[in-house]
Amino acid sequence: MNYRELEAQYYMPAFSREIMIERGFGSTVWDAEGNEYIDCVAGIAVCSTGHCHPLVTKAICEQAKRLIHCSNLYYVPGQAELARDLVGICDMHKAFFANSGAEANDGAIKLARLLTKRKRFVAFTHGFHGRTLGSLSVTHKPAIREPFQPLEPASTFIEYGDSDGLEKVMDESVAGVFVEPIQGEAGVIIPPVEFIRCIREQCDATGALMIADEVQTGMGRTGKWLAIQHTGVKPDIVTLAKGIASGFPMGALLARQDLEFKKGEHGSTFAGGPLACAAAQATFSVISQFLPDVERKGRRFADFLAPFRPRQKGLMIGISVGDSCPAVQKRCAENGVLVNCAADGNLRLVPPLVITDEEIDRAARVIGNALSEIVQ
Repeated sequence: MNYRELEAQYYMPAFSREIMIERGFGSTVWDAEGNEYIDCVAGIAVCSTGHCHPLVTKAICEQAKRLIHCSNLYYVPGQAELARDLVGICDMHKAFFANSGAEANDGAIKLARLLTKRKRFVAFTHGFHGRTLGSLSVTHKPAIREPFQPLEPASTFIEYGDSDGLEKVMDESVAGVFVEPIQGEAGVIIPPVEFIRCIREQCDATGALMIADEVQTGMGRTGKWLAIQHTGVKPDIVTLAKGIASGFPMGALLARQDLEFKKGEHGSTFAGGPLACAAAQATFSVISQFLPDVERKGRRFADFLAPFRPRQKGLMIGISVGDSCPAVQKRCAENGVLVNCAADGNLRLVPPLVITDEEIDRAARVIGNALSEIVQ
């Protein structure tokens, strides 16, 4: 029985997939048939340092020889050092670790309720914050929300980018406003800077907390450690995951001064464990080396694809393709490049930050040819 048959018989069919990825190195992966691909999906912005980066692999292996798990009843090796580094680059005050972006956003919901003593949240159309019942409550997409309603906490959704609409719903019943500085799952939608500033102003006026979901945009993806750092706006809470540990499951919740969990208010068995912290510290070190070049690489990619009007910030690129997106994705894979269709027919490119110029040029040629043949 091959892997397709095994999965059909034993695994819940929650995903649609065609390729079995067996191994990877850098920005390249190989499937079970030995086919080679330039990976512009990167686990959906997860493999920030590429696949199996030597420094990250070494850090995980060395830590695994010493201690794999340690309960948070005790001090965890590497946890405090990583917290120090993350609050430093994000200009926050303290950190709390999680196992995923959805968990980090759940923590943000709890922290906002603790501080404000309020129940309601505001979020935006096409926003994505996770699939747990808490994070799903601030995620807009009806197809994944509606089967699980009623959801808690109660959320009001406003059109992304609509400052006037936001002002109309903000009052002293709002605990927090969840916003992606750039919407990733929606297809790399970049709002006006004025919109992000309006959120800050409205939160200040009403006492609500501004929660920046940087799960996809954080850890250098846009050319700065956080996408919101391009705007000059400082949120109250930042959530991270995906690229934080090069594929090792981890998330983080960072908060400003005077905003923290007290003893017994939150917890997790696995969060911030020794292996996760080792992987994240090594990832941090590698991204620090490549961060200054991320914006240039992104422009190189976008310039090549300019005829297709890409939306680009760093190595985060979206192209509106429409109903042809699945066909474009398939054609690219047939020619050795992995891309992803996000929501509403948008092609999304989020390659490893370590991708080379030569790999960018090769991938862009394949993508450009596919778009020309299928869309235009």
